[in-house]
Amino acid sequence: MSSRPNLQFAHMGIYVKDMAKMFDFYTRVLGFQVSDDGVVRGGTRLVFLTLDANEHHQIVLADGRPDDVAFNVINQISFRTGSLDDLRAMKESLEDEGVQEFRQVSHGNAWSIYFADPEDNRIEIFVDSPWYIDQPAGEPIDLAESNEAIIAATKSHVQTQPGYGSLADWRSEMAKTLEDAAS
Repeated sequence: MSSRPNLQFAHMGIYVKDMAKMFDFYTRVLGFQVSDDGVVRGGTRLVFLTLDANEHHQIVLADGRPDDVAFNVINQISFRTGSLDDLRAMKESLEDEGVQEFRQVSHGNAWSIYFADPEDNRIEIFVDSPWYIDQPAGEPIDLAESNEAIIAATKSHVQTQPGYGSLADWRSEMAKTLEDAAS
């Protein structure tokens, strides 16, 4: 049996109804920069967006999403940030932009905020915690609390959950699993 190639997730595309509104949200509000913008055969406009100079694009906005689609097939689009302070600042920035509905949650292995983009795609912004617990998991948090209070409450909770351990140990175990699967 031949081994599989080393695949790495790089980007995703989203069909959009209102290109101008979505472009504004992803560039002005979330900070993405345009790396390319053009039209493919057939007339579909593609706007390539990135937050990383090593990635030509991380998100592609493609016009043509039908208005009458009854179900949004995107479960969520997630972005990692560096700290609880960054997460809190992002939430405050989104509130300044008029975003009103947030879900604030600790997954044990991460602290997250969830909200909708202008076309109701669920967005998650998260920061890793130092722990791991079996997923799915979610406990409400309040980013108005201090970092110390959030960390202490999360630590107290995760220590009682199945699979509890350090995120570093989980990553090491997963790296071995992936290495074994590739050979």
